[in-house]
Amino acid sequence: LPLSSCISGIQMLSVQPDTKPKGCAGCNRKIKDRYLLKALDKYWHEDCLKCACCDCRLGEVGSTLYTKANLILCRRDYLRLFGVTGNCAACSKLIPAFEMVMRAKDNVYHLDCFACQLCNQRFCVGDKFFLKNNMILCQTDYEEGLMKEGYAPQVR
Repeated sequence: LPLSSCISGIQMLSVQPDTKPKGCAGCNRKIKDRYLLKALDKYWHEDCLKCACCDCRLGEVGSTLYTKANLILCRRDYLRLFGVTGNCAACSKLIPAFEMVMRAKDNVYHLDCFACQLCNQRFCVGDKFFLKNNMILCQTDYEEGLMKEGYAPQVR
């Protein structure tokens, strides 16, 4: 689902003393507090409208909540669970937002896909890599490509 179709607003309302108490959608008890929250066309105690993951009180973290797969979530947990970082520049598959990634300029990669696209050598921390024609290359393949093109790097 697109992000926008999962967003709902949260309203804080004063409880009017002359009205019949409303039932809370979270705990099913009557709301006798001074304030109540209205969200998803239901009424809630401030303590009962919470994120299913981190238990934060949604009325306190903003004026929106996110729903998907019968879960009520804060923005951070919704994006962590259901958002996407983008498509991997090597395999073109979606990268979930909670997955660790590697970046090279505007390109994003799965960790497993971050390897030389000619020899498949995986890069370790500190290894040099080169981005040429939108391909990630190890130093050896990059330099061999330059030699073939007649642009040998100068050795000092």
